[in-house]
Amino acid sequence: MPSFSFLIHYGLHFIAPLGIAYLYKSDHWRYNYFVLIATMLVDLDHLFAYPNIFDPNRCSINFHPLHSYPSVFVYFIFLFFKKTRLLGIGLLFHMLTDLLDCLFL
Repeated sequence: MPSFSFLIHYGLHFIAPLGIAYLYKSDHWRYNYFVLIATMLVDLDHLFAYPNIFDPNRCSINFHPLHSYPSVFVYFIFLFFKKTRLLGIGLLFHMLTDLLDCLFL
């Protein structure tokens, strides 16, 4: 049976973006949801983790390159440009979700 933190984490990664996509522009919610889900590709940096790709007891914030503070700053800058705003929202929400994992450790 999945743990509570597992359900919260993956609910925030896959279900909450539906609401964000609809609130961002309801007439394009499917496209918006696709973009928000595509921000999960940021987790590819886990492939470079040593010694384990995934460690449930490790905080990914500032451990993986695309989860680092400088990267989060770039994601924040995305909010100021119309063409990258949704991407920035998705990436920052992803970081917030991963930060919650760090708090539950």
